[in-house]
Amino acid sequence: MKEASFRLEGYRFEKVNMDLSANPGQIGINIVPSGVYNPSNGQYDLSFVFQALRQTDNQAFITILCKARFVFREPVLLEEIPDYFYLNSIAILFPYVRAFVSIITLQANINPLMLPTMNLASLQETLKKNTNVCDDEKGKTIPNS
Repeated sequence: MKEASFRLEGYRFEKVNMDLSANPGQIGINIVPSGVYNPSNGQYDLSFVFQALRQTDNQAFITILCKARFVFREPVLLEEIPDYFYLNSIAILFPYVRAFVSIITLQANINPLMLPTMNLASLQETLKKNTNVCDDEKGKTIPNS
């Protein structure tokens, strides 16, 4: 069996904002992925912003920022990252976000928000566009052009 070209090294929930003062009724979901890739060490830091929106006013009542680090088996240039990485990295991280949303709403003593399994293929191009390169020498990111 061939070793995967990248792996999830870890993830953590860095920010969680909730306003559960009103019943949200019907909800919408907004997800914004972005990333920073360091070609010198093959690390890709994925930022995954999840929002649950009240459909009545389109305002977020839950906002979560989850960050994950993926590591490529061998460092490659940004242009050499395979397209399947963008879709698969989101698909790997989403179940953790989905479970976290259920847990925090359950612990808040409200009806838990149970997100369905979702097809996140439409986010692949968004993540690709929202990926920047880390300039290792200066410690700054360079926007992807």
